Amino acid sequence: MPGLVIRWQDVSGLRRFDNGIKALGKDGRKVMQRALARSGDMARTQVYRALTAQTGLKRKVIVRAVKIKRPSWTDLTYEMKASGGDIALKYFDPRETRAGVSAKPFGKRKVFPSTFMKGGSFPNRKGMVFNGHVVKRAGTGRFPIEIQKSGVIIPNEMVSGATADTFQRVVRENLPRRVEHELGRLLP
Repeated sequence: MPGLVIRWQDVSGLRRFDNGIKALGKDGRKVMQRALARSGDMARTQVYRALTAQTGLKRKVIVRAVKIKRPSWTDLTYEMKASGGDIALKYFDPRETRAGVSAKPFGKRKVFPSTFMKGGSFPNRKGMVFNGHVVKRAGTGRFPIEIQKSGVIIPNEMVSGATADTFQRVVRENLPRRVEHELGRLLP
């Protein structure tokens, strides 16, 4: 499962806080854990926004697909991992037209020729077929029918493009500020 990770050891620019963290003794880990958790949560919000725009999916689908592991005092790592494969066109605001179904994978509306969602002849269509999935006939007869996929794979999209850049930028900007804030709370 590909993902985005913040590790305390990997972040440059935090060496200037070494003396303050050492002065706190065992409370130094508390500073690091709190700063990572807060910075990670801020990055998570921005990743959800960027991934929503990049894939064309609704936010609730992204939230369901991305799993978060927050840092603990023993493991100073914030992880965002995504699961899932090629997503069905059903989740990309599909609309039936005479030429086929129109959907918005990657945020751009496109017509998928010879696909359908409802039964009957156009334009007097009956109810939904296959629970709202976009389907296409695989042969010359009525069956077999195949559910159509979009080409959007959340784990791949999460570690590339604007989403990965957003994650790195937010962590780089916020983590030193959060460490400084947490040190200020605990040091006299």
